[in-house]
Amino acid sequence: MKTHKFHKTECGVPFLLNVLPGEDVKEIYLNTDFYNTDFFEIIFFKRGKGKLFLNQESLDVKDNSVFFISAFQERRWVLEGDDVAYTILVFQEEFLNDFFSDKLFTYRLQYFYQYEQPLMLHIGSADLSRWCSILMEIKGELLLTRPDSEHIIRSLLYYLLQTLNRKYADAQNLPVIKTAQNHAFQFKKLLETNIRQRQRVNDYADMLGISRISLNKAVKSQFNITATELLKQRLLFEVQTLLVHANKSISEISFELGFSEPHHLLRFFKTQTGITPSQYLKSYTSEKLAIH
Repeated sequence: MKTHKFHKTECGVPFLLNVLPGEDVKEIYLNTDFYNTDFFEIIFFKRGKGKLFLNQESLDVKDNSVFFISAFQERRWVLEGDDVAYTILVFQEEFLNDFFSDKLFTYRLQYFYQYEQPLMLHIGSADLSRWCSILMEIKGELLLTRPDSEHIIRSLLYYLLQTLNRKYADAQNLPVIKTAQNHAFQFKKLLETNIRQRQRVNDYADMLGISRISLNKAVKSQFNITATELLKQRLLFEVQTLLVHANKSISEISFELGFSEPHHLLRFFKTQTGITPSQYLKSYTSEKLAIH
């Protein structure tokens, strides 16, 4: 699978951030083959119709829609016709976290590292126009920099990302972010890098230097689910990813993720989804074939 890498462009500042007009990058960013990137993308569609296969989801592309894609998420676009208009905000995660002096910034945004809800918004044309105007302001500061450009970009970008976060949280009925709950976001971050090796909440509590009770309280307060439930969501996401994109057997996935026996993985998967891995894979494959 091809990975597109972030590269500095024509911008006059050393930011790992850019705003890309859709017509300039269609062949790269809306590829009809499966691919991923080493950067984050938020794609604002003014016009468009079709499907986005993102990770294990099939999402509808419609007029006035926004899609949220994290680094290294597998995706494929299947769009109908050429009447497409969109703008893309791209950035490197570490740059964004440093830019806002918050190592957990991307984990506080509800639409990134989301395991349960669709990674998209269908919105009104007024909201989309307003957000695209902000993007154009950011692009203007990137291209024609002045001594205060960094401050203006930071304020515009923060407003845009947080407004999107509020809209997304409202649309998906998610809890409001409580910035004091750092342990909850640290747990979420640790899950991203350790889920294949560690599937016990106690392991993460030890890594954070707190009790399991304290970790569970923080996660419950922030996400309204238990730490165990959040871990299981992330583990299921990993199993589904390996099933769909790595073409691995249940035995191979079971070994890779530390299940003692393949049937333990089968039981976990059916408990979480209500279907078997083979039924899930058949359904996913059928949906892909249906739109060819």
